Amino acid sequence: MMAADTPRRILDAAADEFAERGLAGARVDRIAERAGANKQRIYAYFTSKDQLFDAVIEDRIEQLLDAVPFDAADLPGYAVRILDFNLAHPSLVRLLLWHNLERPAVLARLPQSVESHARKVAALRASRGDDDWAADRLLAQVLGLVHGVTLAPGPDVEQTRADLHRAVSLLVG
Repeated sequence: MMAADTPRRILDAAADEFAERGLAGARVDRIAERAGANKQRIYAYFTSKDQLFDAVIEDRIEQLLDAVPFDAADLPGYAVRILDFNLAHPSLVRLLLWHNLERPAVLARLPQSVESHARKVAALRASRGDDDWAADRLLAQVLGLVHGVTLAPGPDVEQTRADLHRAVSLLVG
């Protein structure tokens, strides 16, 4: 193993540990063992367990953003693509739930999250002519629908996808 890939191994190992156990239940010893690194390296790269947790969330959000580009002109399609990503990456949903439970309001301050949200709101505003508040609320409601459906998709995924598309279409008007 090369030293250059150590931060990546730590992030991936930490993502698994945090998804399984949350911040409070996660142990840096287990993360170090999974990553093939020592605890001192983890703290050298990430300073604290809280900062490692935040770094994992930002890393996973970046993966989502890379895989599912935002499309202000097609919010129903965007919502379905996020659902598909979430279903293919269930640990992301678990990580976000843990993060919201154990570090409330921190996600809204993480740079990756802030920048992504601002870009989406601006694109919605430009596409729809909404003011910042309306675009912000619309985005929150679309994402709320996606996350709600992600938590209980039902046995027929195609029907769930169609229902989500319709619900967002109705919301968008």
